[in-house]
Amino acid sequence: MTKLARASLFCVAFLLVTGANSSTFQPMDVFSLEWANDPQVSPDGKTIAYTRNGFDLMSDRRTSHIWLIEVDGSNHRPLTDQPGYSPRWSPSGDRIAFLSGGVGNGVQLYMHWITANRTSSLTQLIQSPQSLTWSPDGHLLAFSMLVPLEPKPFVTLPKAPEGAKWAPPFKVIDTLIYRSDSAGYLTEGFTHVFTVPADGGTPRQITEGNYQHQGGIAWSTDGESLYVTANRREDSIYEPRDTEIYRVPLDGGEMQVLTDRYGPDRSPTPSPNGRYLAYLGSDDEHMGYSVTNLYLLDLREGNRRSLTHDFDRSIDKIIWDDASRGLYTQFDNHGNGHIEYLSLTGKRTSYALDLGGVSLSRPYSGGTFHSANGIVAYTSSVPGSPANLSIAATRGSTRLTELNHDALNHKTLATIERIRFPSSLDGREIDAWVAKPAGFDANKRYPLILEIHGGPFAAYGPHFSTEVQLYAAAGYVVVYVNPRGSSSYGLEFGNLIHHAYPGDDYHDLMSAVDETIKQGWVDPERLYVTGGSGGGILTAWIVTQTNRFRAAVAAKPVINWYSFVLTSDNYNFYYRYWFPDLPWKAADHYLNRSPLHFVDRVSTPTMLLSGERDFRTPISEAEQFYQALKLNKVDTALVRIPDASHNIAARPSHLIAKTAHILAWFNRYDNSQTGADTESKESAR
Repeated sequence: MTKLARASLFCVAFLLVTGANSSTFQPMDVFSLEWANDPQVSPDGKTIAYTRNGFDLMSDRRTSHIWLIEVDGSNHRPLTDQPGYSPRWSPSGDRIAFLSGGVGNGVQLYMHWITANRTSSLTQLIQSPQSLTWSPDGHLLAFSMLVPLEPKPFVTLPKAPEGAKWAPPFKVIDTLIYRSDSAGYLTEGFTHVFTVPADGGTPRQITEGNYQHQGGIAWSTDGESLYVTANRREDSIYEPRDTEIYRVPLDGGEMQVLTDRYGPDRSPTPSPNGRYLAYLGSDDEHMGYSVTNLYLLDLREGNRRSLTHDFDRSIDKIIWDDASRGLYTQFDNHGNGHIEYLSLTGKRTSYALDLGGVSLSRPYSGGTFHSANGIVAYTSSVPGSPANLSIAATRGSTRLTELNHDALNHKTLATIERIRFPSSLDGREIDAWVAKPAGFDANKRYPLILEIHGGPFAAYGPHFSTEVQLYAAAGYVVVYVNPRGSSSYGLEFGNLIHHAYPGDDYHDLMSAVDETIKQGWVDPERLYVTGGSGGGILTAWIVTQTNRFRAAVAAKPVINWYSFVLTSDNYNFYYRYWFPDLPWKAADHYLNRSPLHFVDRVSTPTMLLSGERDFRTPISEAEQFYQALKLNKVDTALVRIPDASHNIAARPSHLIAKTAHILAWFNRYDNSQTGADTESKESAR
């Protein structure tokens, strides 16, 4: 059976389960969605290049093409017919460099000449380039790339005779980090910085040594050196977050370290006048959550200071204004993406409050922006559509695109409303959003899905979500929450779960359910819960603490912290930042926070859902809970997703199938069938 045929069967099954009609959001509508990403304003401030993402029905994959649009919204057109991403304007604005995965030759660097309307490949690289940036004079491009180490044979074996079919050779692993989610088993090596002529030529490696150079590249204003982020500690593999910023002369001179504190420093960004170097970082205190600050290094005087020491939100991105008087900053606040201008004197000016919309599956915060010549372009978010391209200004924003007008304008989507309520635990104010189905009737009783975000240091917000829309189209009210530990609420709120996760966040989630029920249009006897990753952990934790939910689906969960820390791809991180010590030195701490430890309490029918190639929360975690529930004779099912990593909804058919399986599981335990109960509140009384 073809992939397309399987996707079609999923859709048919979904429609049979939900009884939804074409006026609401349907599974196959996923393939019609598009979203804007990575806007880049031309140096003259007249044109914006951006990546236009979508899905291909036949290949079941994401697509990426670069489009251009004038800042007044006119002349919307593709740059080329070739797929591409990461567009970067030359300083003179006559060319755009970009990356593209060519046929059979991996990701390469390409150049498009605007006036001539010609495109050509500049490189023949073995590994994929990243962090593309132009030199000030437009003669060179810098990028980072993995440089593999030459493998050394562990043993010398006899060669197989010609034509013989011997077994594949053994694979010997002796590095601390040897696999990564999505990437799989890693090629051993180190990331280095390169330059290449903008007219094409041979790349030149600028950095040396067995160290990782990643976290941002920037040119000095005179074009004679590069600012790079690197961890050049001899024990860097055990201290992965302790990065510094270096100046690397192009003439081969010695690297100069510019930062020296214990903690991550990244994203070097020199001012246009060459006086300052702005960068992002934080002090590493081995806390689960930390706030990233904006720092300013005076390159003339050598002193440095924080521009955001009194601002309790993490800065995600910075861009200087053209006059070197301040920076545009990006941060999340209460689940919403913001863009603000921060002057060097500390004055803050708001430019946008609706940045986001680039996470299609679930309503995560995020998004990106760019600025040049006084124009600020960004990805704007609304609950009823994935990201569009907008222009931000102090007087208000202007939307330039309507990428999903054709796909969604004739659909009746779920309405999204924010609610705010005190936690039953300690009265702290908690944010949540409630999605109401199309045709919502306050005189009816609806089944409720509690949907929980991952991370746990992440945030939901009023953003478009295919999963939420599909649940609502099936007749459910959906509530999604930012419990304690969520990002975008400050340092103290984020670290309320430090060395205590899962735990008190459970009470915030239950308070969200109670607050929604209190409105009178949710049936308290028809409650369901699901979540992925961190949300999968909390889903499994919830069914060990209460039996108020009819059914649960824990997607890609952690079930046993002891085994997770020793099988996850980031195992050199979790034991130090999420726990007080190594598992064998703090076994009780790992045990008492593991849902598996309390499996005897579970009576809720619980489905486990996991990717077979998940190296973040390996499928063995879901298997442990499944087998424990089976031994305890609790109704359960294990859904294995072939060829899927931790991002189990990366392919559109997987996104559709994930939602279909969750709804089918919930429907199995809903005696009233999925959808709004026709009984009114009055008759129910």
